[in-house]
Amino acid sequence: MDNKYVATIGLEIHAELKTASKMFCSCKNDPDEPKPNQNICPVCMGHPGTLPVLNKQAIKHVLKIGYAVNGNIADFTEWDRKNYFYPDIPKGYQISQYKYPLVSGGELAGIKLTRIHLEEDTAQSTHDIHKKSLINFNRSGVPLMELVTEPVIHDAETAVTFAKELQLLLRYVGAGEANLEKGEMRVEANISVASPENTLAQKFGTKTEVKNLNSFRAVEKAIAYEIQRQSKLLERGEKVVQETRGWDENSGTTYSQRLKESSHDYRYFPEPDIPKLKISEISEFNKENITKETKELPWIKRERFTKVFGMTEKEVAVFVEQSEVADYYENVVKDNSKIIKLSTNYILSDYLGLLKKEGKEISKISTTIIAVNFSKLMTMLENRKLSSRGAKDTLAIMMNDNSDPEILAEKNGLIQKNDEGEIKKIVEEIVKNNTSVVEDFKKGKAPALQFLIGQGMKLTKGSANPELLKKLILEVINA
Repeated sequence: MDNKYVATIGLEIHAELKTASKMFCSCKNDPDEPKPNQNICPVCMGHPGTLPVLNKQAIKHVLKIGYAVNGNIADFTEWDRKNYFYPDIPKGYQISQYKYPLVSGGELAGIKLTRIHLEEDTAQSTHDIHKKSLINFNRSGVPLMELVTEPVIHDAETAVTFAKELQLLLRYVGAGEANLEKGEMRVEANISVASPENTLAQKFGTKTEVKNLNSFRAVEKAIAYEIQRQSKLLERGEKVVQETRGWDENSGTTYSQRLKESSHDYRYFPEPDIPKLKISEISEFNKENITKETKELPWIKRERFTKVFGMTEKEVAVFVEQSEVADYYENVVKDNSKIIKLSTNYILSDYLGLLKKEGKEISKISTTIIAVNFSKLMTMLENRKLSSRGAKDTLAIMMNDNSDPEILAEKNGLIQKNDEGEIKKIVEEIVKNNTSVVEDFKKGKAPALQFLIGQGMKLTKGSANPELLKKLILEVINA
């Protein structure tokens, strides 16, 4: 982007919530239902005379997020009818929240929030090659959380960081899986550009809203493109039109969809069929009871893993982003602080690699090799009962035999040999059979020594103590 302009970005993020039933009826909330129009009823199909009933679990999920981001939880809240006419809105209006959201304010990943509210999702439209549109109402009425940030983001990278942190938070509190590829989390970006002076004076440019962002990569690329597009328009003395734009992944460009609506276009009015709520009068919704159900938040875990386990930023990122891996790791090291570093390395570099190679899900980490056995394997490595090679080979065997690693290592001849007499015989044979390499070492060629040690490890199938091998090779050479 040209330095003459500053971008201002606000995000609107919708996330489907994980509940047994839909927002206002008892239909199953199943994002993986393959058959269209299976989980439907007169309520979510908008039949006349039906009455909506609130989903308590959906409200609790939004409150969990609200407390986590230190937002202001509403004392009084109500639902509203947001009127617009699309084929995927069977009632001709969407039940949402306007004036009284469940959560206002708060902060996440350093970005200030405007509000978090609860509404129902729309149905799903698909368009086939024959230019026909089909509608699947399975998604209609699914609980949908909408989070709106303040317009305080100024680049695409920060926007993506925020969206990733929200996805992580939704997963940590059990509110939803938030898979962008499945449409369970949908990001919309409001973008404007203006001169630095105007931006400082809170005079922003004309904003456009970009929709259809179904991956973090798309979020980053679409925002960057839109900043560049608007900057070029202003550079040429043209005006930016306030509109809704789509994102075309193939061409890497945004395109005009329709003029942007304002809130008055939706003719909001309070939903008469849903009672008003006083959150403070419902004990289940108070902070103490809600936070009891919430495990350690991602940023707290990040800080703890850095301080307690001495992990690097990259190491912490893997453990925090995959909570099953973090839980497993803590079970491995809980009784032996000496294996902290070894366990970090072997889980990240070896165990996760083997799981991927064998096509096993991360969720299988604690059952493929139980934590107590992995811990014992690391303790054997720490105590030099196993060499690094021996530990890796034992680990590979354990992937299909979840039993005591010591028994497996013994059975496969992998226990590290520390018997000087036995190893010395092997060393003498190596020196005898590699006279030219020995001469190279004597002439000062350091790699020759590593070759001789490698030969020792090869002959002992990785079971010799490499330090002892080195010591004995030097002794035999210099004898």
